Amino acid sequence: MTRLASLAAGALLAVSAAPASGGPQEDRNIQLIKDYYAAYATGNPEAVRPFLAPDIVWRIPGHHPLAGDKRGPEEVVAFFRGLADGKFKAEPIFFQAQGDLVVDIHRGWSNVGSGPEIDQLYALMFRIKDGKIAEAQNFLTDMYQSDAFYWTHYPLKPLPGRLAHDR
Repeated sequence: MTRLASLAAGALLAVSAAPASGGPQEDRNIQLIKDYYAAYATGNPEAVRPFLAPDIVWRIPGHHPLAGDKRGPEEVVAFFRGLADGKFKAEPIFFQAQGDLVVDIHRGWSNVGSGPEIDQLYALMFRIKDGKIAEAQNFLTDMYQSDAFYWTHYPLKPLPGRLAHDR
């Protein structure tokens, strides 16, 4: 069994004991996230914009150029634009909801053809507010693989260009 398959099996076993969704609101929240993933799968970063609350915060862990908090729809869509440039894909595996939270487990991967690639399991914890994603926290299985991939495929601009501010 591959490492990824082993992680997926362990993740699914860990959550299989969780109770089913709590009711209609949880079902709507899960459907919102499923619809978000369908929009993401189109490859058009703008397709995710309708799912984002005006004050959204999307947290990306790591020590790489795309890491950190993305605040507001413009920053989140710009992040997804970067992922699209890197041919990043996501395949949802599992959803669970409780109250205003939805947690998913998905496989995320990219094969851009050169340098280190990425293929691992992620969990996202979404907070839903007024039918929109208000907060997303990303958790991943291999921070080192993630950092290596993003540093290789998303280098910083050279100085002084990266210090210049557009006005």
